[in-house]
Amino acid sequence: MFQWLTGSASKPPMLLKFRSSKTFIIVTISSAIFTDMFVYGIVVPVLPFALTSRANIAPSSIQTWISIFLAVYGAATLVAAPICGWLADRSSSPRTPLIIGLLALGGSTAMLCVGNSIGMLAGGRVLQGISAAVVWVVGLALMVDTVGPDEVGQALGYVGLSMSMALLLAPLLGGIVFNAAGYYAVFAMAFGLMLLDIFLRLVLIEKKVAAKWLPSEGGDMVAKTDAGGLKDSVDDVEMQAISKSRPSISSKTKEPEEIRPDLTTTASATSARRAAIHSQEKPSTRTTRFTSRLPPVLTLLASRRLLSALYACIIQATLLTAFDSILPLFVRDTFGWNSLGAGLIFLPIVVVSFLGPVVGYLSDKHGPRWYAIAGYAVSCPCLILLRLVTHNSLEQKVLLCALLALIGTCLTLMITPMMAEITYAVHAKAERRPPGFFGKNGAYAQAYSLFNVAFAAGTMIGPLLGGLVNQSQGWGTATLILGLVSGVSGVPVAIWTGGSIFKKRRRRRREVRNDAGEAQELQNEGVKAN
Repeated sequence: MFQWLTGSASKPPMLLKFRSSKTFIIVTISSAIFTDMFVYGIVVPVLPFALTSRANIAPSSIQTWISIFLAVYGAATLVAAPICGWLADRSSSPRTPLIIGLLALGGSTAMLCVGNSIGMLAGGRVLQGISAAVVWVVGLALMVDTVGPDEVGQALGYVGLSMSMALLLAPLLGGIVFNAAGYYAVFAMAFGLMLLDIFLRLVLIEKKVAAKWLPSEGGDMVAKTDAGGLKDSVDDVEMQAISKSRPSISSKTKEPEEIRPDLTTTASATSARRAAIHSQEKPSTRTTRFTSRLPPVLTLLASRRLLSALYACIIQATLLTAFDSILPLFVRDTFGWNSLGAGLIFLPIVVVSFLGPVVGYLSDKHGPRWYAIAGYAVSCPCLILLRLVTHNSLEQKVLLCALLALIGTCLTLMITPMMAEITYAVHAKAERRPPGFFGKNGAYAQAYSLFNVAFAAGTMIGPLLGGLVNQSQGWGTATLILGLVSGVSGVPVAIWTGGSIFKKRRRRRREVRNDAGEAQELQNEGVKAN
């Protein structure tokens, strides 16, 4: 009955090429993330109503319970993400966990819809956090496996775009629909979006599954993956470029025929010496045996490059969600705007997120380091300059929108390259380990489970940092602190993104010394021959 959907041993599924294409998989994963973030944000306008009229919470305690629900969601994500990553890297098919995650999202939405007690509403938020962990971890790992190293930044740019759009549209549409049609209409909109999402996830066919009917597709994927997952990391590309651009002494020097065997011997000795130098950089056998017994996620956490990328994601999420707690109140108090205006003020931040795929493409082409550095460096003064907005006038509104647009651009420059950097860091780590060290599926799901943990931590820190400082010290101090946090956070990004700059300098000096030694040996051999 469903052979058109799943296929059989002799007959491929309908529209196989389209359903297993990069475009369709990117659209499906972006849609899954959009749905998850949309359902997360759509309940924000209705939670105060649910707490007062359905759970009988006193109005004076509303703020406290909303903060608790935010913390419950983040805590569930923090706990579930590493587990989801470990299971996903050992799962034969990512599509099954994706569907399970969507069912969890449906169950959480149903609990929030019919919930009339604190326990049921809290349980709904817990399931939402678990669903978010599944979608982000498994979805991003599947996307990385699908697009390969050359397009991972651009693909993750679409993910950032879908996330930003959901964060903007969900509270806005939730408030409008709630005011116009009531409480249950909000959840009807969420269920309708989930039906579309589950259809896309059922129709999706992974590349390795499609390879049973399309051998060429499997060949392409094998060519793009190795034991670590990706074919070339950023560091590998840089080293290849250095070796290609380095002049070849033997090719420039026309040596007599009789001394070529000596040159070959010299080259062999030089290669052996260089191999010995590189072998010193690899972990010892004893270290490898010890680390092979550790969970892969602990091995990943030993990478300073990966930790730097995760820290950058925490800061980006902190900056993004800090505005959720302080910006609506600021425009209400300063400009006298209502809830619609408070929602539309986020438009300058989100519109520029359409640049995400472009930033991802440029990161794939030139590397993520300088784009991320620019994001942190430029956002620092822009955040601090927000303190100049102090009163209600057209000029002040224009200034606020312009600064928010620049900050939104910087946030895009931060998150898209750093999400791609996680992939590059994992591959670099895998290359220094024996084949299959991270299992048959690699460690990308576990890496993006760490990203999910980092992002969840940022969503917990941001509202607390921005809201508490704004409440006690005011708008100017809050934006000053956010700007300083952004500026300081650019330092580890500059050092470790794309690989440690200190290691790269040592590697270049070593290459120069090796080249000089090779040139001297060739020159000495030529003198002896003459």
